[in-house]
Amino acid sequence: MSSSQTKRMTIGDFLLRRMAEAGIGHVFGVPGDYNLELLQQMHDGGTMEWVGNCNELNASYAADGYARLKGMGAFMVTNAVGAMSAINGVAGCYAEHVPVIAVCGSIPLRSIERNLGMHHTMADGTWDRFLSAFSQVTAAQVRLTPRNAAMEIDRLILTAWREKLPVYMEVPSDIAYLEIEVPAEALVLHQPPSDPERLRSCVAAVASFLSEAKSAAILVDLDVSRFGVAAEVMELAEKLRLPIAACSTAKAVITEALPNYVGIYNGKASAPETIEAVEGSERLLAIGYRPIEVTTGDFSAELPAETIHLRSHSADVGVANFQAVNLKDVLRGVIDAVSPVAERTIRKPAVPKPPAADGSAKLTQMAYWKAVQEYVKPGDVLLVDNGTSYALFGVELPEGCTFVGSVNWGSIGFSVGALLGTLTAAPERRHLLFVGDGSFQEAAQELSTIMRHGHKPVVLLINNGGYTIERGYLGRDEPYNDIATWAYAELPKVLCPNTTARSFVVETPDDLRKAMSAPNDKMIFIESVMDPHDIPAPIAASSNHGADVDYGPRGPHHRDGAQLR
Repeated sequence: MSSSQTKRMTIGDFLLRRMAEAGIGHVFGVPGDYNLELLQQMHDGGTMEWVGNCNELNASYAADGYARLKGMGAFMVTNAVGAMSAINGVAGCYAEHVPVIAVCGSIPLRSIERNLGMHHTMADGTWDRFLSAFSQVTAAQVRLTPRNAAMEIDRLILTAWREKLPVYMEVPSDIAYLEIEVPAEALVLHQPPSDPERLRSCVAAVASFLSEAKSAAILVDLDVSRFGVAAEVMELAEKLRLPIAACSTAKAVITEALPNYVGIYNGKASAPETIEAVEGSERLLAIGYRPIEVTTGDFSAELPAETIHLRSHSADVGVANFQAVNLKDVLRGVIDAVSPVAERTIRKPAVPKPPAADGSAKLTQMAYWKAVQEYVKPGDVLLVDNGTSYALFGVELPEGCTFVGSVNWGSIGFSVGALLGTLTAAPERRHLLFVGDGSFQEAAQELSTIMRHGHKPVVLLINNGGYTIERGYLGRDEPYNDIATWAYAELPKVLCPNTTARSFVVETPDDLRKAMSAPNDKMIFIESVMDPHDIPAPIAASSNHGADVDYGPRGPHHRDGAQLR
């Protein structure tokens, strides 16, 4: 590399520069003595903004939420104690295919080379334990040195971008200010090009597969969002007049008002029209499909025998496997190759209309979600946590909405930390948090960070005295599903004494609608009090079936009165 193509920079400044070039404008995290030098460089450089969190786990959640709207996220923690606190969130990024850069300020290289005992270690002379731990939940890991930093920083950032997976980077605290030779040109985020012959063959096979079918359908999973191909999927479906169903992990990725959209496919738990479209089709195009029990109706899904699978960089069409083909290239090629279909009948599921509720009666789950359906508007960002809030899957979302959840990983409390990330990424949009009291207690303190930065989300919290979704599995009235009673609506004032947030405690449908009518020029916190035994029917059925899968025929859930039903 000639001198005209390089320049001198400190390792820390180069890392921060590359992160900024990757579109990261904010870094979440918690300061510690091993990362303070990087934080100082960030402060001095001014290219990125530091968003300090209440703990490292919430920082990883926030980076996840940020990445889902901005394309990539990052957080910064200190060695071992910070990294291991955050590893749950990083594993969630891996499970949910979210590109996040985990930067860990770590033990000085001097100490490693001289085998000097340091704090935040096991004090046994080992240095690679946490690299090994993160190797299980990231696509790439490295400990930077002056010799490898220029190459490895680019490798890890590009890996995260291309694979849509997290990476882990240890930065020894005594190297951030050392100068090295680095590339002068900006980092370009791009997918490696498809192999031309493999792409042509794959496109021809998929186009033939769809064109020759008497009936066909499309089923999408979350990678349609992660790899940015929703527009292509909808264009292909429109050209061939194909129905599109989505896994719950891909909620709102396809515009739900489209005539082609036939709802969430969840095996036998799906609407009849959705089952007919997917299972009744002669051939199915499945994109990024990853079946687990919560997206297959406890393994009751029955995809057609003739199903082809498109993945991010490969495809299976019948007995043929195609490698080195990018998903967007394949879809674009198929769209251009197929002939348009003039007309095809598509049956959309009927949207159930709950009966009108007595406005002065006790608030129920049915009345609550009916009000939510009326409250959601185009362009909203909706965050959902595990629990009865999964009833949001049954709400028909208007155009332009973004749905953020941790459906595969299922870590409770995720949504609260992720809310900070989505608010930071897109403060101009309205953000709605749907969370139960149990999940909220896992990460509640991050509400203080949200308020400290002047954000104005709408927090819709269900206070039903514990883990109602778990009561559907087991322990309908057992104390292990109870939680401490908090005055949730008073928390904004506790966490930010000078807050102007509007807080409401609602107990009737009329109370809820009045609270929802409040202007969103300030943060809105709505605590909805409900019966702990009130559970949406689809959530009860899912929990009951889940218990059968989890505990088997001799499990304790078979006792009388052991489950909510």
